[in-house]
Amino acid sequence: METRLHQQDLHRQFTHWVKNLSFYKDELAVFNKRLSEIAKANNNTEILSMVEHFQNAFIRQSELIDELKHDINAEETALVQKIKDHPVASDHVLYEHPTALVDRNDTFDQLFKDLKTEFEHFLSKTL
Repeated sequence: METRLHQQDLHRQFTHWVKNLSFYKDELAVFNKRLSEIAKANNNTEILSMVEHFQNAFIRQSELIDELKHDINAEETALVQKIKDHPVASDHVLYEHPTALVDRNDTFDQLFKDLKTEFEHFLSKTL
């Protein structure tokens, strides 16, 4: 992967990540609503144990979303500050690609998709 990008490309990537994270947050709200419905309709301890498992997992995913959004916004703010500090031809300058943030975002995407698959499997068994 290219390690240096123009400001527009970095901004576009940051915006894309934040939109994806917002979508995931919306999905978590739907998942939590579904969990609540399952908990109300069941008194089976095994199912209720899985409900608790998913509630905890969804809470953690929500926290990770908040942390990632914060860190993305911090990178965006740092980029804006660099541009303000050196405005001449800033649109032609190549900026360091935040590879650690890329890795964290990619890992989060995969873990969220895995959790979603696990949750969908649970739903198929409880319906």
